[in-house]
Amino acid sequence: MTSTGNEKITSLADLAGRIPSGASVTLGGSFLHRGPFALVRELVRQRRTGLEIIKQSPGYDIDLLCRAGCVARARAGIVAMEGNFGLAPWYRRAVETGAIVLEEHACASLTAGLRAAAFGVPFQPCGGLHGSDLPALNGWKRIEDPYGSGRSVWVIPEIVPDVAVVHANEVSPQGDVRVFGTPHWDRIMSRAARRVLVVAEKVAPVETFRARPELTLIPHFMVEAVAVVPQGAWPGSCSPYYGVDYPAVSHYLRDDALDEHLAQAPEVEPTREVVHG
Repeated sequence: MTSTGNEKITSLADLAGRIPSGASVTLGGSFLHRGPFALVRELVRQRRTGLEIIKQSPGYDIDLLCRAGCVARARAGIVAMEGNFGLAPWYRRAVETGAIVLEEHACASLTAGLRAAAFGVPFQPCGGLHGSDLPALNGWKRIEDPYGSGRSVWVIPEIVPDVAVVHANEVSPQGDVRVFGTPHWDRIMSRAARRVLVVAEKVAPVETFRARPELTLIPHFMVEAVAVVPQGAWPGSCSPYYGVDYPAVSHYLRDDALDEHLAQAPEVEPTREVVHG
């Protein structure tokens, strides 16, 4: 379905096509929960390369992209498949072998860099980094309190992704975004990035958005395009619609399972050929 008039609904293939190789991409959700995983898989199918992935707590998404050779650089905090499965194996392998360049963060420091971009300032203070090796590893600066308290604080330079991609429960035809439950870091990601793309479970009437404007996480004027993909966060969860498909995640982690995993995804048409880089 393509956009008509002021509607922003398009296909998943078109949405992924708006992210070129080499782009800097920040992905919404957290670990296995409400991530834009259908879009991530479509980037693999379209053989994207050289991506920079920015996310406080990625897991399946960055692991899959590293497994398929799509990633050149990452800025991330904690990375894991959650307690059921431990660390993200292909991401870890990519870091250890030097296949990707990692700028390691705490979740708070990555959020500070995104906040700086969202607020239009060159850096943002971040507490909790004293005694950590992260400032030295990343060349972060420490400044004295200009108001004379005698205290100092580490400041994180702005992080401006080319594209933010979030997974939403509902969108309006014009592109307003509604999320049920925690937004994780999606709000600040959408304000920091130059462009915003959305994958949504379903379209809701615009009247429902007008009736409850306080539930809109991202307004339509910030959104470039939307793809409607039911179960688009599979094998992760999208509360309250569905939970994590733990058997599917377990199957994905097999060494020989990538093609089969991609072929079993909800967004795949039965006759569509699945390829990966």
